[in-house]
Amino acid sequence: MTALPRGVFAAHKKNNEEYFRASFTFNGRHISLGSFTDAESAGHCYEEAKELMDNPGIAIGDYSAGSRSIPFDKWVILINLRDNSIYFPTPIYLRPNFFYYYLDETRILKFDKDDLFYYANKKIMARGGHLFVSDFGVQENILSRYGIMSRSQAGRDYIFKNGDRFDFRYSNLSIINKYHGVRRNSGKRAGSFTTRILIGGNLVVGTYSSETEAAIAYNKAADILKRNGVTINYPTNYVESITNKEYAEIYDSIKISPRIINYVP
Repeated sequence: MTALPRGVFAAHKKNNEEYFRASFTFNGRHISLGSFTDAESAGHCYEEAKELMDNPGIAIGDYSAGSRSIPFDKWVILINLRDNSIYFPTPIYLRPNFFYYYLDETRILKFDKDDLFYYANKKIMARGGHLFVSDFGVQENILSRYGIMSRSQAGRDYIFKNGDRFDFRYSNLSIINKYHGVRRNSGKRAGSFTTRILIGGNLVVGTYSSETEAAIAYNKAADILKRNGVTINYPTNYVESITNKEYAEIYDSIKISPRIINYVP
């Protein structure tokens, strides 16, 4: 029987098919490097990992796809463990006041340390230009942690102050429109807010002097449309800056476009 490379162990699937696992121990922590179809590839992965941990001169940017047996996310994880003596199961690299989260070799997210506990065990996924995590079985857009709605658009509803769309530090994000259907006006109408609601297109509900009034107008328009027989499940704007009494007073007095009031499905 041929001896396996160091750090490599044979295993079997349920159908009894053989495969090979690579792993090693660093500072008392056992670390799995992955599964491979052949022992040679698993051995290469182990040797690369060992070289990486023994040589502090090897950096994350030294990774070369196609020429490495070790996966890129594991490469980041190991370098962070080597440099910062902290193990995370996600591709995080700590800096003094923030951390990097590597989606891949070119897409590098930046977060405040306050978010470290949240992302330390959550895999960030990218799809259709959106970034999300699976939280208790529910896919959650990472923008929701900043109070940004899931359908918001960068440049219209929020901006990255330094122009870096991968910099998610709180000081770099500025929310322009925080309520459903509400848009801040510019130009001659600067200082006012227009509310629209989706029904046969985006119908204008009205233009209002404050963001709070515009948000409540959206809620009232949604209630009117539901009473008229519209079955769309509209989201609710939660306005926390006023009392329940103040909300009710604005809700009762706010004017809604006749097109909404008289709309028939």
